[in-house]
Amino acid sequence: MPYNLPNLLTWLRILAIPLFVGIFYLPHSWLSPTNQNLVATIIFAGAAITDWLDGYLARVLNQTSAFGAFLDPVADKLMVCAALIVLVYLGRLDAPIALVIIGREITVSALREWMAQIGQSKSVAVSFLGKIKTTSQMIAIPLLLYYENIGERFDSQLIGTWLIYIAAVLTLWSMFYYLKAALPQALKSDQRNSNEH
Repeated sequence: MPYNLPNLLTWLRILAIPLFVGIFYLPHSWLSPTNQNLVATIIFAGAAITDWLDGYLARVLNQTSAFGAFLDPVADKLMVCAALIVLVYLGRLDAPIALVIIGREITVSALREWMAQIGQSKSVAVSFLGKIKTTSQMIAIPLLLYYENIGERFDSQLIGTWLIYIAAVLTLWSMFYYLKAALPQALKSDQRNSNEH
């Protein structure tokens, strides 16, 4: 396992997950609900920033590695899944929406691994649609964690809810896009294997 700064940031992101979840189990005499929301939002935002930063540093410092390429998306998905589960627990997100997003992440991750095994990983490379989904999701989650108005007119709850619903729709759309792109390659691979045997 390569020991470098990008991988350290990725590990810190994973280690922050129990802290992020634990914030909401602290007694209100220790941390008020408002401050729980604020601290959790800051932790999640910090994790999102390190998600970008570790990739940037890996390229700039020429410290890219196969292990880092594996660990980075795992850390990202763990943090997002933890946040969605927390939001369901807090009653700020409907469980079916969380299930759609988490289920899609598992499905696409498995699909990418399968396609990599048959040498067709480019068929399921990240699409522009997937990037829009991720952007919508990564804005929605901090808004739902914060859950209070910002100023007089910015309703975090309302805007976060709309964005997470948009992310859920894009989640399904992008999943079908990846499946459609991967299916012909998978069928060709199965056909080649059948002919070889």
